[in-house]
Amino acid sequence: MQYQSQLVAKPYFIAAIGLFIGQIIFGLIIGAQYVIGDFLFPEIPFNVARVVHTNLLVVWLLFGFMGAAYYLVPEESERELYSPKLAIITFWVFLVTGALTIVGYLAVPYATLAAMTGNDILPTMGREFLEQPLITKVGILLVVVSLLYNVTMTTLMGRKTSITIILLMGLWGLAFFWLFAFYNPVNLVLDKYYWWWVIHLWVEGVWELIMAALLAFVLIKVTGVDREVIDKWMYIIIALALVTGIIGTGHHYYWIGTPAYWQWWGSIFSALEPIPFFVMTLFAFSMVNRRRRDHPNKIATLWALGTAVTAFLGAGVWGFMHTLAPVNYFTHGSQITAAHGHLAFYGAYVMVVLAIISYAMPIMRGRVANSPQAQLWETWSFWLMTVSMVVITLLLTGAGVMQVWLQRISETPMSFMATQAELEIFYWLRLIGGGVFFIGLIVYVISFFIKGDITYLSDEKTIKKDAVQDAEEGKTTEEVAPSAAEVRVEEEAKPVVADEDARPDLSFVPTETSAEDKPTK
Repeated sequence: MQYQSQLVAKPYFIAAIGLFIGQIIFGLIIGAQYVIGDFLFPEIPFNVARVVHTNLLVVWLLFGFMGAAYYLVPEESERELYSPKLAIITFWVFLVTGALTIVGYLAVPYATLAAMTGNDILPTMGREFLEQPLITKVGILLVVVSLLYNVTMTTLMGRKTSITIILLMGLWGLAFFWLFAFYNPVNLVLDKYYWWWVIHLWVEGVWELIMAALLAFVLIKVTGVDREVIDKWMYIIIALALVTGIIGTGHHYYWIGTPAYWQWWGSIFSALEPIPFFVMTLFAFSMVNRRRRDHPNKIATLWALGTAVTAFLGAGVWGFMHTLAPVNYFTHGSQITAAHGHLAFYGAYVMVVLAIISYAMPIMRGRVANSPQAQLWETWSFWLMTVSMVVITLLLTGAGVMQVWLQRISETPMSFMATQAELEIFYWLRLIGGGVFFIGLIVYVISFFIKGDITYLSDEKTIKKDAVQDAEEGKTTEEVAPSAAEVRVEEEAKPVVADEDARPDLSFVPTETSAEDKPTK
């Protein structure tokens, strides 16, 4: 680890994983309530459990993004974080605010919580994914502003790279679009119109910039590929993601009372949204195939590749399945939407946060990488979570297709509840898949505590130093100094090589990517 202030990322990563576990627990609760209607009722009603499940998803991913920013920016900027103390204060403010909000959801009725937290002053509650009390929304805004101030000042005072620029674009966009969470017009059409400026333009807009920056950072570290190569890929991916994602917001405007032209605009640009994810997949595999170092952290590479592939499947393929207006007319709000949402969030954001944690946490603990034994455990967690999420997606897709047919297309359409009864087998199997996913998550946590053959950073530096000394001693004792004439003949016979090819073959240096990236003191 190059800079001591990078350690502030550790509590963010730990909190992220803890909240991730909480999210999956509540996911299992609502999965059980789908098939056992009075499970944990009235202690934890379905609507409350769902709010906690979705809110924890957003909050733990924000913790992951913030930890990644605090780890990545000092290393990319080649200087210490502007204010590590501010980062720690921000962590505790965010953690306490989030914890109190979850307790509020569970402890008091939602209407009482709204009255207690000033919703009558500025009504912002009651909307899906934006259920947070006004105080919590303000807290999130202040936390993000604190993050932006810290990492922006660090970047301005240090080296600027494409990774930090794209990351800052994503983080500033995140803060800007969060402002629309405070806008709650009386007109229902306007409400839904601007509601999507938070929901869609986060997950299909600025969050994609953050994901691309984190993915590029991990790939640079584990492959040693030159930045110039990665920069070209990054610019193409970001341009495609922004153009298709921003105008593609129109696929949410089909049926909310907006003008009919959105059905054309939304369909066309939404159909193009899989392209940047496909390019990202090509990018990830191209970087790994062109790698210039054999990094000992194999599992971080696996998570990075998994991010690209699963994001393409979840956000790209499953998104395209129901994005065209004529298809969406029948599939809107069905279990097909849930299938897309689960795989897209897991592939695009969950996996990239787990990738940066798997890369950075061993280094912050003084290791080159976790031991091969620990990485074997984490590999099991990767496949348990990924395969079970794919199975859950397939089950929800099957349930969605059957739901659309029975409830919306059939000549004798069934009621909503009658249709749900027919889908019960899918929901039972999904619950089993969720249980396997939870086991995979627990295995992921356990992997960080597995002992084994660990190479510590101090040991690695000693090995390198000894190797260099041995090589130099060998040359002085075994080689005979050539004459001046021999030197001239040898120099004339040498082929001319480009500077790029003349670089030494660098072995793994955990906080550097190539010779030109070394910080100058």
